[in-house]
Amino acid sequence: MGTSTVSTNTEQGSSSAAPPGRRLQLPVIAAFFAIYVIWGSTFLAIRIAVLLAPPWLCAGIRFFTAGSLLYAFMRLKGVKAPTWQEWRTLAIIGGLMFAVTYGALFWAEQFVPSGITAVLESTIPLLTVVLEVFVLRQQRFRWQTLVALPIGFLGVAVMMLHGTRTTFRLLPCLVILGASTAWSLGAVLTRSMKLPASRPLAAGAEMMLGGVVLLAGSFFSGEMHPFPHFSTRAVLALVYLITAGSLVGFSAFVYLLGRMPASRVASHAYVNPVVAIALGYFVAAEPITLRTLLGAALVICSVIFTMRDSST
Repeated sequence: MGTSTVSTNTEQGSSSAAPPGRRLQLPVIAAFFAIYVIWGSTFLAIRIAVLLAPPWLCAGIRFFTAGSLLYAFMRLKGVKAPTWQEWRTLAIIGGLMFAVTYGALFWAEQFVPSGITAVLESTIPLLTVVLEVFVLRQQRFRWQTLVALPIGFLGVAVMMLHGTRTTFRLLPCLVILGASTAWSLGAVLTRSMKLPASRPLAAGAEMMLGGVVLLAGSFFSGEMHPFPHFSTRAVLALVYLITAGSLVGFSAFVYLLGRMPASRVASHAYVNPVVAIALGYFVAAEPITLRTLLGAALVICSVIFTMRDSST
């Protein structure tokens, strides 16, 4: 899941732009590779995992493990622990952005190809604009929004509402859109709620708390009765999601936020779907139709237009 709406408030001193120089070129390129390609590939890894193991258990293992490791690492570095008020905020944000969002996303990817999931999830910037402008009134209205939003949601409709053998189920697609809405709401609330100064510490705590909720949901839904067998392929997919998707990807994201304009870093929101569609087609033989490509193009163009408009 993209995190283009994450605050740039990281550890002290990390927000200052690094001096230009050749020595920074390779790390910056590697970091963009992580948020473009690695984050784009996580949709296929999720698809592999949930076709072989229970979805909520997979999501819970991913985020509880990654969150616990990141939180423990930051505490060992000497970062101050959250206050009780901050823990309450972290629980709310973690519940929305990890438990609800990824619980829905992992479940839905049992039925929807990874590339289509990535395109539907890329509507997060559009849904964030809807919440900020029309619901919570946190941002001023722009007429360009009336152009960008219909184009994006038209693209979603083009992908979802057609009658071929490759049609995906409507309900899981709507669940993915609901997951994107939950992420957008959590991102919007993040801007007005008290969080720890260290963004990596906060993200680790949010993932950890969201993972606890997901594991509890897995337990009470019967996914652990009996405890399922994890094939080697499922284990490898989970390890990739924990290490590359969550730890490496987020570290690269925070690194870039300290050295690049946020609007440039947020470009992963419209690169990830392209990567996911390509990997789904070439690696997993997921079907691609002309209407799928048209719908994806409309959504991505709308996201680009919305993000450029909101950054001005």
